[in-house]
Amino acid sequence: MIRNRTSNSLNLKPKLLKIILLMEETELIQKAQSGDKQALAELVKKYEQTIYNFAFKICRDKNYAEHIMQETFYSMVKSLHQFDHNSKLSTWLYRIVANHCLMMARKAKSRSFVSFDDDDENLFEEKYAADWNSIPYKDTENKELKRILDMAIQNLSPDYRMVFLLRDVEGLSTEETAQVTELSIPAVKSRLHRARAFLREEINKAFSR
Repeated sequence: MIRNRTSNSLNLKPKLLKIILLMEETELIQKAQSGDKQALAELVKKYEQTIYNFAFKICRDKNYAEHIMQETFYSMVKSLHQFDHNSKLSTWLYRIVANHCLMMARKAKSRSFVSFDDDDENLFEEKYAADWNSIPYKDTENKELKRILDMAIQNLSPDYRMVFLLRDVEGLSTEETAQVTELSIPAVKSRLHRARAFLREEINKAFSR
């Protein structure tokens, strides 16, 4: 009985910590919304590295990533009063980054990306999901595999790259990814399947040479 109680308390600790951190962030957001500049500065400091890293993963350019980070926080400062707490602040910020990245990509149009045939049912085979789980992007220590993946990710169109990075690299749920990208859940699943299938095929090609 004592062992069960101990086990339950250990399981509760991460959840309790998460709730406390969320409450602290909510208080910080409310202060910033009321005009507290120190609270606003703390929010920027908390998320600046996350925002820069995500922007860089999308656009693959340091200058673009820095520009997008600045634009994101400018948008946050200007629109924070509209944040309604119905989603996490990080989800809201990801959406701002996504919008800026996609606008920039559509303006540039300097290169062509892989396109997918909507009628290609082979991309929805279950084996692709199973195969992908055996090579999680962010956990792999194989440098050659990571290099191949990085190159393949760059060849994904920004719309598909966005969904893949949010789900498989940033670790957002399907629902959160749908909120960020403003897509339906089926559309998120469809794009994720296609992105994974393309990346898996690129890996297979590279290692079969």
